Amino acid sequence: MTPSLTAQALETELASLTRNYNPLPVVAASAKGAWVTDVEGKKYLDCLAAYSAVNFGHGNRTLIRAAKKQLGKVTLTSRAFSHNQLGPFAQELAALLGMDMVLPMNTGAEAVESAVKVARAWGYRIKGVPANKAKIIVAKENFHGRTISIVSFSTDESSRKDFGPFTPGFVSVPYGDAQALEKEIDANTVAVLLEPIQGEAGIIVPPKGYLKKVRAITKAKNVLMIADEIQSGLGRTGATVQCQNEKVMPDMFILGKALGGGIVPVSAVVGRREVMGVLKPGEHGSTFGGNPLAAAVGLAVVRMLAKGDMQKRSAKLGKHLRKRLEALVGKGLLAVRGVGLWAGIDVDPQLATGREVCEALMRKGVLAKDTHGSTIRLAPPIVVSKKDLDWGIDQLEAVLAELRSR
Repeated sequence: MTPSLTAQALETELASLTRNYNPLPVVAASAKGAWVTDVEGKKYLDCLAAYSAVNFGHGNRTLIRAAKKQLGKVTLTSRAFSHNQLGPFAQELAALLGMDMVLPMNTGAEAVESAVKVARAWGYRIKGVPANKAKIIVAKENFHGRTISIVSFSTDESSRKDFGPFTPGFVSVPYGDAQALEKEIDANTVAVLLEPIQGEAGIIVPPKGYLKKVRAITKAKNVLMIADEIQSGLGRTGATVQCQNEKVMPDMFILGKALGGGIVPVSAVVGRREVMGVLKPGEHGSTFGGNPLAAAVGLAVVRMLAKGDMQKRSAKLGKHLRKRLEALVGKGLLAVRGVGLWAGIDVDPQLATGREVCEALMRKGVLAKDTHGSTIRLAPPIVVSKKDLDWGIDQLEAVLAELRSR
C-alpha cells in the first residue's frame, strides 16, 4: 500500500531533522489568511498563528507586496553599510511605542539576549554597579527563549536538563507577586525582565495592577523594567502592546514574531535613549539584524499597526472568543484565561491531555497547540472572520462532548 503524501513527507523529515520538536502530523503546503492547506488538500483553521508570528494572517497582501518590492532591490548589506529601509523602520517603530531608539535583531531570543546586555551595560556605566555584579530579576515559569543564558533563568526542567553550566546573574521570583520582587532588589539589581502575560506558561494573566506596581518599584529603586512583548505584542491583546492595556511604560520593549509578518524573522529592542545609548560601535551586532528585506517588512507591519484597525479587531473578536469559551467551563474546560484574541484553556485532565485534545481538533480541521499538560493555547490570526472563529470553537465544543461521552 502506497503511503499517503503526509506520511511520505513526515518520513522524509524524520530521516534528516534533529528531533527537537514533536509536531502534530500535519504537513502544510500553502496558507491564506487564517487557513492552512496540507499536502493532501485538507484545510485547517490556524488557531496558533505560529505562536503569534502570523498575527496579520498568512500571505497578507500588504506585507507580501512590501517583501516582493524589496526582494528586487537589495536584501542584505550587513550593518557595515547602511540602507534606505533601516532609518524609517527604526524611526517609525520607536514612535509607535513612544520610545527613542531601536536595536534591530532577527529572532526573539536574540532580542532578549540583547536587552540583557544593554541592561548590564547600563548598570555598570550609568548606575555604577561593580564589575560583574549585575543582577536581573525574572519571573518563575517564564519563557524568553532557549539560548544558554535564557534557559539559565528558566524554571522549566525540560529547557534546562543536561544544558548546564548556566549563566549567573539572574534571580527568579513568583510571577504576579510585586512584594516578592521588591524584596529581591538590591544595589546591584539592574533590571526586572517580565512577560506582561506569560505565554508558554499557559496565557497567564497577572493580577490587575501588577505591572503598575512593578513599574513604580523599579522607578523608585533605579532599576530598569524590560517588557518581553514578543508573543503578547503587536495587536495580539487588543493593543499595540499589552503594556498599553495596563497603562505602563517600561524602559525597554522586546519585540519579535509578528514584527516580521510571518515572512522573515525580525526582532528588536526598543527603548529610551538614556538606556539604549549605552552601547558603542563594535560591542554588539548581527550580520542579518536590520537587513533591508527585514526592515521593509517590519516597516509595513509598523505602518499597518499605526492605523489601529488590527488592535480594534483583536479586542472585539477577543471578547467574543472569551464569551464562547467561558460557556464551555464545566463542560470539559476547567478555566479560561486571556486578553484580546489570545486564550489559554485548561482541559479537565480526567478527560484528556492537551495533546490529545489538539490531535482531536486536528482531525476536525483546527490547529492548536498544547502546553503544560492539559492546557491549550488559542491564538488565531487577527484577520480571522467571526464566522470561522465560531466554527473553530464549535469543533472544540464537539471534541469536548465526545470526550465526555466516552
